Amino acid sequence: MAITISVLDQSPIYPGETAEEAFRHTVGLAQLSEQLGFHRFWVSEHHDSEQVAGSSPEVLISYLLAKTERIRVGSGGVMLQHYSPYKVAENFNVLSSLAPGRIDLGIGRAPGGLPRSTQALQLGAVDQAELTEKIIELEKYVHNRLEEGHPLAGLKAGPVPAVAPELFLLGASVSSAEIAAELGLPYVFSLFINGNQVIAEEAIRTYREKFNSASGNQPLAIVALALLAADSEEEAAELASALKLYRIVLMSGKKLTVATREQAEEFGIQSSEEYTIEELGASVVKGTKESIRTQLLDLQKAFDVEEFIVTTNVTPYEKRLHSFQLLSEALKEAAVSQ
Repeated sequence: MAITISVLDQSPIYPGETAEEAFRHTVGLAQLSEQLGFHRFWVSEHHDSEQVAGSSPEVLISYLLAKTERIRVGSGGVMLQHYSPYKVAENFNVLSSLAPGRIDLGIGRAPGGLPRSTQALQLGAVDQAELTEKIIELEKYVHNRLEEGHPLAGLKAGPVPAVAPELFLLGASVSSAEIAAELGLPYVFSLFINGNQVIAEEAIRTYREKFNSASGNQPLAIVALALLAADSEEEAAELASALKLYRIVLMSGKKLTVATREQAEEFGIQSSEEYTIEELGASVVKGTKESIRTQLLDLQKAFDVEEFIVTTNVTPYEKRLHSFQLLSEALKEAAVSQ
């Protein structure tokens, strides 16, 4: 079974760099991803962050579409809890009309920022619906199929594109897999956030077992992982050693995983709750192109998936590009040897 590779880029702002440089790097990586034949290029949504530039995936996607020709471009993901499903559908229908057949609409379940930014994003909102209800509403608008009994029957999220954006649900738990299955949507498990492979395997198994095919869709499971390829095992290990994750646990039981201790501490302060912080070793597939190839084949067997979405958050930028070049070479060599 062949391996399909897609790319997630979070537009990281490294020390000494600016947001403008981060976006130039994202554009360059998108163009390289297309050149290397990768399937999708996704960008993320983060708010009130000095480490990540991408706060508006819809805007960034439109720019990337203009800078590429063939590769699918999408969100990984839009934080729908903050927004009107109708407006999100309008945004992505515009994108799908500009680039038919190239748009992915990934929906994330996390807030994408700290409590202060969540408060700002939801300012003035009343009677917020549950996220699952919002996803159902979004799908109706995206496919222009509000039922006759709907309170807004007849409403369209214009323009209605010839090819609708493809909708995905992102998550890192068994519960998110159950929601994707219930809604009959493609599912992406974020292994780079929840590095527990046992939970990932259970989530994907649950997704397939409970998948609702009433709409005619078939299950599509994808695994998103952090990957770092280098010219030697030693270099890969050294580059990966800088990658950390921090899990904050609030007194109320809420948990969140972030990239820096400073973010975790600020989240706790803004939450106005007692909290604890745990430093986690980042889950990274790392090594030379030969060992990367072996690891990906092993993961493919473990998860029984055809596609991985890869993120490589490493500095300097040239090492990031080189990692994807090595990954491409590894897959081409694997195809020849099979």
